[in-house]
Amino acid sequence: MATQNQDGTSAIHLLLAWAFVGIPLILGVVQTAINASRLFH
Repeated sequence: MATQNQDGTSAIHLLLAWAFVGIPLILGVVQTAINASRLFH
């Protein structure tokens, strides 16, 4: 049974919003892990 969002937010907008936030967040975590690994060598 398919349901519609009542607030007008489509799934593609939600996906784009998460990508807009998530991609830089993941890149920042990876960069931090790389720099931390250099510190402990």
